[in-house]
Amino acid sequence: MTTADDEIEGARRDARGLASGDIALVTGASGFIGGAVARALHEAGFRVRAFMRSTSPRVHIKDDYEVAVGDVTDPVSVREAVRGARYVFHVAADYRLWTPDPAKMLRTNVEGTRIVMEEALRAGVERVVHTSSVATLAPNREGLCDETQRMSCQARVGTYKRSKILGERLVEEMILRQGLPAVIVNPTAPLGSGDLRPTPTGRIILESLRGNMPAFVDTGLDVVHVDDVAKGHLAALRLGRIGERYILGGENIDLASLLGEIARLTGRKPPTVRLPRAPLVPLAFLNECLARIVDREPFLNLEGLRLAATPMFFDDSKARRELGYQSRPLGEALADAIDWFLRVEHSVGGHGGVASRLR
Repeated sequence: MTTADDEIEGARRDARGLASGDIALVTGASGFIGGAVARALHEAGFRVRAFMRSTSPRVHIKDDYEVAVGDVTDPVSVREAVRGARYVFHVAADYRLWTPDPAKMLRTNVEGTRIVMEEALRAGVERVVHTSSVATLAPNREGLCDETQRMSCQARVGTYKRSKILGERLVEEMILRQGLPAVIVNPTAPLGSGDLRPTPTGRIILESLRGNMPAFVDTGLDVVHVDDVAKGHLAALRLGRIGERYILGGENIDLASLLGEIARLTGRKPPTVRLPRAPLVPLAFLNECLARIVDREPFLNLEGLRLAATPMFFDDSKARRELGYQSRPLGEALADAIDWFLRVEHSVGGHGGVASRLR
């Protein structure tokens, strides 16, 4: 009978056979995590094929990447992008806590995932790394949440969480029934340079820099440097076990302490007013109504308040044990994010939405 240690050692032996010069397709390579994954692959010697929409920014796209233009919901463009690739990193996703069009988010995160996995199977791809999210897990107040604490598809959750749960279950079903050679990774809340949109975590930094967070709610989150998440993807390719899920986390911290650390790094005064969630619900509802009119994602929204009811604290020891995963201190992730946002603020023209939010 083989032990877990035997399996890990076997995976390590197999990892030595991976040819770094072969093509690795990265969907969502123009995005925050996707860009970091593509960069990590490039630095490791892989030939990066970046799959992106024609309208996506190219800030993260290097000149020596191959670029495949298309959309994950378009099977023809995905089929062309996958052709000749040995590995596929499916990172593309609509990542936000509020959307004016839930059906569109579900198409991207669920139907898009199905198409990418089907085309990877059709092309005979050797290994797929699917970027899921800790949104598919069910933390509680009794301790750190690990990969065994799954969120039910029937749970009352917002569109983003539901889409990621359905996408992850789809991948698991294809692994089981169709032999899809996939490993699943579940990043926590990423921070670092290059957060163009920005992500919900990046919005916390932005609003703090703008002086728009004089108060906070009692919650917590697991913050990780985006480059550590990217390295975790490569570790999952080399050492991950088919069908397994791995949390890629950093440091668990309550929101008050996080805002205090941001204030310390920027020389500002930290917020001290702790707000209850219930009185904020009507305001969040009004914010969402206004957002539909001005076409701008609201910072305060109902799903964010719902998630704040339970600290999002996670245990990434499985990835550390099996993949050799490591993460840097929280302060480095925050410093890199703050430095990048401030550089964007002072750059000529900036980078679209980020720069406009900083002004």
